[in-house]
Amino acid sequence: MRLEDLQDPAEIKKYSKKELLALSKDIRSFLIERLSVTGGHLGPNLGVVELTLAMHYLFDSPKDKFIWDVGHQAYVHKILTGRAGQFDTLRKFKGLCGFPKRDESEHDVWETGHSSTSLSAAMGMAAARDIKGTDENVIAVIGDGALTGGMAFEALNHIGHEQTDLIVILNDNEMSIAPNVGALHSVLGRLRTAGKYNRAKDEIESFIKKIPAVGGKLATTAEKFKDSMKYMVIPGVFFEELGFTYLGPVDGHDMDDLMDNLKYAKKTKGPVLIHLITKKGKGYEPAEQDAKGTWHGLGPYKIESGEVVSKPGPPSYSGVFADTLIKKAKDDQRIVGITAAMPGGTKLDKFGAAFPDRMFDVGIAEQHATTMAGGMATQGLKPVFAVYSTFLQRGYDQLVHDVCRQKLNVVFAIDRAGLVGADGETHQGVFDIAYLRHLPNMTILMPKDENELQNMLHTAIEYDDGPIAVRYPRGNGYGVEMDKEFQTLPIGKWEVLQEGTDACILTFGTMIPVAEEAVEELKAQGLSVRIVNANSVKPLDIELLNKLAEDKIPVMTIEETALQGGFGSAVLEHFHDYGYHEVEVRRLGIPDEYIEHGDVPSLLNEIGLNAETVASQLRELVPVQQKRA
Repeated sequence: MRLEDLQDPAEIKKYSKKELLALSKDIRSFLIERLSVTGGHLGPNLGVVELTLAMHYLFDSPKDKFIWDVGHQAYVHKILTGRAGQFDTLRKFKGLCGFPKRDESEHDVWETGHSSTSLSAAMGMAAARDIKGTDENVIAVIGDGALTGGMAFEALNHIGHEQTDLIVILNDNEMSIAPNVGALHSVLGRLRTAGKYNRAKDEIESFIKKIPAVGGKLATTAEKFKDSMKYMVIPGVFFEELGFTYLGPVDGHDMDDLMDNLKYAKKTKGPVLIHLITKKGKGYEPAEQDAKGTWHGLGPYKIESGEVVSKPGPPSYSGVFADTLIKKAKDDQRIVGITAAMPGGTKLDKFGAAFPDRMFDVGIAEQHATTMAGGMATQGLKPVFAVYSTFLQRGYDQLVHDVCRQKLNVVFAIDRAGLVGADGETHQGVFDIAYLRHLPNMTILMPKDENELQNMLHTAIEYDDGPIAVRYPRGNGYGVEMDKEFQTLPIGKWEVLQEGTDACILTFGTMIPVAEEAVEELKAQGLSVRIVNANSVKPLDIELLNKLAEDKIPVMTIEETALQGGFGSAVLEHFHDYGYHEVEVRRLGIPDEYIEHGDVPSLLNEIGLNAETVASQLRELVPVQQKRA
């Protein structure tokens, strides 16, 4: 049967073991072939083929709830639930989502793109089941990397306390996006090598039962002996002490081993944790041998060689950030780099290679990273926390309470600011201005190109008046000439890129080329429009804004961020607070909705952040008869 013809996961329940193994091979071949064209999260999905098959074989989705942590390993689940025919559209505009999507299928019961949420969601669903008196199973699949997230620990603690019936599958492939860090990683390492815990435990209990029960004293001694032997079998017995029945380690590619443990877990009361050992990239050698995280998520590639298809071009913004930080750190011993499990994505791995003693990867722990950076700043260091915009959301209270409130000199290098495209709504970096600019003591900057980025980062590191954020987009720069020596930029003083008298566009970053294209089109119609690079989102250029108001020049703001609470809102607030109530202001930006996946140009066109819309809006803002002489 073609995978495209598989519409109901219940169909595989009638398969023999031989047929299931054949199906696993077909799925791997399908993924390797299709993702070579579309790109996507290949490594994680190749590692969970047998697991996903076993889950759908033994449980009844969607009645039974499958919750995938992060969600980038749900492709096999999508194939088995009738979506194989849509894989040519994977992560494309209006196509199949790369993560679980509730309105895409009834089998997707939880949406996620950030890590460490699955256990809390599972607890919520299990609690709802118990309140309603229904009998569905709840199964959460979480990776060893995601388990380092603080939210996962909170959920483990609560689940163990409540003794809720649910199954946690720990997918331990020893390889998340970056090498795992932390004490838990060491615990799992000892568990991997300790052998079958549940089998050894059963043998101990069987031995104890053979001891003659002569009085209560011997019974008590036997129980103490069992506990002592338990600690000898597994160092720490971490999960059992949290209240879970621990099963494992289990070979995640051995169907018999998988089935046996899933069946046992299914009939066990209380929370069960199955410790699964899998191979990320299983079945495709380039992905299996990957040590840098390249095959976690990538673009198109050549199947035969494993060569990733890439186009030569200007340096990436992330690369310019890392190179600049390294240059600065050579002469400034205060500088330290911090990442939350994303050294490769942020390019801080380059900094770590140059300054290993000044590089800190804290794991998936943005809250900890933010406050740790604050602690470093109190001692005179200059911490630079490189983090994706969408992940900095996870450290919000720490931004408010620990860093901004104390006015600590922390640099936030906010990568992937703006729309990121294929990863979709969970990864679009469009909220950071709205959640940062209202915080006292915070400064927010964004460069127009890679040269301004290097100078902006230099300026931010030299800045000693509180926290400062430098946000920059995903992808490559424009190939502009780079200054040989760093230039200190004036904060709160904007740059006029093009003069004009009929209207003024205030914008920054990726929207500057859009504004330039629109203004060029309007020139032919006799409209003169000024373009300002508002590279300091906070503070605003008060002098420039007041001059625009006094000259009665209509203003348009354009931002690749959320309109509500964004840069345009800040401009409106300024005019209101300074008594300029008659200034005409038109705002363009991300509307009040989550933006789904797709290529960035298509997304921008759909929401009207393009030259055509800008030109049309400007014509409405400044009718021809009102043009200035």
